[in-house]
Amino acid sequence: MTTLLQKNGMKTLQNGNNSLHHNINHQVQNLDYALCEDATVKDEPQELPIPEEISTGDPEIDIIINNVVCSFSVKCHLNLREIALNGMNVEYRRENGMLTMKLRRPYTTASIWSSGKITCTGSTSEDQARIAARRFARCLQKLGFNIRFSNYRVVNVLGTCSMPFAIKITSFSEHHKEAEYEPELHPGVTYKLKEPKATLKIFSTGSVTVTAPSVAGVQAAIEYIFPLVYEFRKERTAEEQTALALKKLKQQEIVGTVYVENENSNDNVW
Repeated sequence: MTTLLQKNGMKTLQNGNNSLHHNINHQVQNLDYALCEDATVKDEPQELPIPEEISTGDPEIDIIINNVVCSFSVKCHLNLREIALNGMNVEYRRENGMLTMKLRRPYTTASIWSSGKITCTGSTSEDQARIAARRFARCLQKLGFNIRFSNYRVVNVLGTCSMPFAIKITSFSEHHKEAEYEPELHPGVTYKLKEPKATLKIFSTGSVTVTAPSVAGVQAAIEYIFPLVYEFRKERTAEEQTALALKKLKQQEIVGTVYVENENSNDNVW
């Protein structure tokens, strides 16, 4: 998911299925600002200067979805001991009263309770989360249980992004009552939104971590917080720029690996 920074805010790039691994390097378009040719322009109020990040060709914010948590029910009692004995890639901890099962594609982990409730974590998109949930249900069905896939919903989404500037988080927390900053406990500012419902962790390096009920909620939270943190921007140091470049390169490699694995997966989904 990529978002363009514009003079008046942010704009989502439409790339079909909102896949993070497609169109990572979008070209910037329609960012030319018209210059007034009137000779009397000096007597008129001057426009705000164009942000340096936009004019230098790096106006995009890549939102990386790190984890999508979903839950569903199979509408039947599950014998965890039987699943542990006959299933594959499972781990049964009797003291916890639950069993964990893992899939390779998509790389996810399911927490299974005997009541039939299952929670799935590790997906990087809502579509991938639903595919993983149905594959877990299929695995249980093959073990002889009378499975009825129901009550599926996305519970939580974790996303991260890096602003094209560093942030003065101390000044930011002082000017916004919704912001909570306890440097002795956590290096970032906690900012909670009611609409859209989301919790943001804002760091001085410009990194922002968002927790929301959906992928759309993550993007909406980023669009909401951008103009607020932009007022407290600061230049990055050389060390911060180097660390950010390495982080982006690593994220692109991870996204590319996930994309290749998904393309090579030919399993049928029911």
